[in-house]
Amino acid sequence: MGIHYVNWISTASGVEDFNIHADSLAWVVGDSDAVQIEQTKSYHGSPIYMVRAEIKNKSKARKSLARLGSPTLQRILDEIDSRIDDNNVIHIRLDMKKLLSGIIEISAPDCGFTIKGRAKLEVYPGSSAKDVAIRTLEELIDLANKNNLPEKLTLE
Repeated sequence: MGIHYVNWISTASGVEDFNIHADSLAWVVGDSDAVQIEQTKSYHGSPIYMVRAEIKNKSKARKSLARLGSPTLQRILDEIDSRIDDNNVIHIRLDMKKLLSGIIEISAPDCGFTIKGRAKLEVYPGSSAKDVAIRTLEELIDLANKNNLPEKLTLE
């Protein structure tokens, strides 16, 4: 049991450098090939960029979550009751301004400049989503500590 997939999304306005968002998401997931950029228009017609990263491989999804580092994972674990939904998804928001500076920090939902993350838990009948989340996060904390994560962000 563990994680089915992890996905992240960030929105960049037409005046922002969407490549910085893409580089940041690539750093978070550890795979630049997982990042996709879609140009669209806002309600008022100005261009916006939806920057997405998705890891569908279970092993890579676990490793990508471990990249958040043990302090961030511990906070998610401490707040698990408010972060898990009825669809067995753990919801995470990271402060994008801090992330662009190479710092991973959990953000409140009402802080506008964030990236939204979702980790779908692998929960089977007879198992509790919360128990699976706790066990998985504890394993990820150990993995993060073992690998000295998060690593330093380097933007090109």
